Amino acid sequence: MILVQITAGQGPEECCLAVAKAWQALQAEAKRHACSLELIESVSAARASNYKSLLLSLEVESENSSITWIQEWQGSVQWICASPYRLRHPRKNWFIGVRLFQNEGRIVDDTIKFQACRASGPGGQHVNKTDSAIRATHLASGISVKVQTERSQYANKKLAQLLIAQKLAERDEQQALQQNRDRRLSHFELERGGASLVFVGLEFRRR
Repeated sequence: MILVQITAGQGPEECCLAVAKAWQALQAEAKRHACSLELIESVSAARASNYKSLLLSLEVESENSSITWIQEWQGSVQWICASPYRLRHPRKNWFIGVRLFQNEGRIVDDTIKFQACRASGPGGQHVNKTDSAIRATHLASGISVKVQTERSQYANKKLAQLLIAQKLAERDEQQALQQNRDRRLSHFELERGGASLVFVGLEFRRR
């Protein structure tokens, strides 16, 4: 199983439309490759049926199918099209991002507390009458997820591990971005801030 994240980033509504169209294209490709593509999370955009981001799960449906085809989607995806929302708008290139997340051994069972719970909300007769849902908590970070999209505890447990791995990766990425911002800010303050000491000349004489 792989998690697939499609995001418009900070792009305008046209990029959010591209996210929705990419989802449709992925659904068609998944069907051709005998794979299952399920929606896990979504962030809606201003216009109905558009999305700022989508989180999907992708897995094979048979031993003869493969998910290697999804690799070509990873990275930036360009959509060349005149804006359907702003007539005569000069821009015709819209970009979205696609990221793939796999556990890759980073998250193991003994770092997560699993708890079976009853599924809630829509999901069919089977989901509503069984305790197949799983709440998983990563002990070190406190990150917690609830998964009830699959029909068995084993499948929900596997998906929960992937979701936690994805959230940890996003957290690490945000921390790295913040560190970069802090370094840039420190560099700016070094250039523009008031100096506590001043040295002059090649001899580095203190003023």
